[in-house]
Amino acid sequence: MKKAMCAVLVFVLFVLNIPDADAYIIRYREEYYRLYHLHYIQYPDDTMENIYFLEKALAADFANPLYAVAHIENETEWEKYRYLFTMHLNLKMVEQYIYLGNKWNKRNAYFYNAPWKNENLESLETTETCYKTALIYWNEALVWAQKALDRRFRFIDLAEIHFWQDEAARIESKVLNYGFTINRELVSLQRVREKFEAMDTTY
Repeated sequence: MKKAMCAVLVFVLFVLNIPDADAYIIRYREEYYRLYHLHYIQYPDDTMENIYFLEKALAADFANPLYAVAHIENETEWEKYRYLFTMHLNLKMVEQYIYLGNKWNKRNAYFYNAPWKNENLESLETTETCYKTALIYWNEALVWAQKALDRRFRFIDLAEIHFWQDEAARIESKVLNYGFTINRELVSLQRVREKFEAMDTTY
């Protein structure tokens, strides 16, 4: 009986001490960004999870420069870092919305899909919404890339985020052009939609 009472007492004391443990509260852009990750198989739930973390990152404040993703030595580097980070987050949002749209995209309207015409049209509507949202983030990425490429930053190289600097350069040279890709997909989607709308479902 004493052993049982002892065990209960230990359990109660353990539970009562839990609130004293330090909780880790995520506040800053860098912290939310660390939660973003690519999955081996990109299921819609995985993509939406990433979108959630990226949206939170875009809405959050930057951490102190001491805790930045790159080594920051002065205010000019700090400014370029913030522009590049915001551009990069917007690019990741573009990619995630394209992934999400692709899950519902119908690349062709086969005659044998006629019985599910309405369902297919709904899928295309979802795809279109995802692609158009991606386009919004792409336009934001263009703005921040332009800011990061200002002449003042020409000779500033932030080694730890060199890939982000490459992204900005690729945007400027149009090697990276999600706008072209998304608009091409929207045109293709409209053609497929028209085929579905023209289908006769009476037979």
